[in-house]
Amino acid sequence: MKFTVDKYDRYVVIEPLQERLDGETAASLKGEFMLRNTGGQRNIVLDMNNVKSTDETGIRTGLLARRLCKSLGGLFILTNLNEEILTYIKSLGLDKYLIITKNIEKAKDLIFGNEIRLDLKEEQE
Repeated sequence: MKFTVDKYDRYVVIEPLQERLDGETAASLKGEFMLRNTGGQRNIVLDMNNVKSTDETGIRTGLLARRLCKSLGGLFILTNLNEEILTYIKSLGLDKYLIITKNIEKAKDLIFGNEIRLDLKEEQE
């Protein structure tokens, strides 16, 4: 699976370059999530701009990324979802567990808000 990875100070944006996120393509994405997480990256944005469809395996990969990020106090955010994928996620009831934004700017705002909260929490301890 081909994807781009843009690293920033407090987060990473991963953008799949394929139209379908399924079991075959999700495996390499899962490896990338685990690599970033073990490297200490706690905030991951998955930009679904190029992805037109997904299946249950693709969604499970997102749930794994959510658990990995949450274990470090970070966020996993899905952004730029098309209507078909958003409807699929909602039909599974996963919109209550996954953070979904319309664009990367909104994802960045959530990440920086969370980082400020974590910094303040550390100062109080």
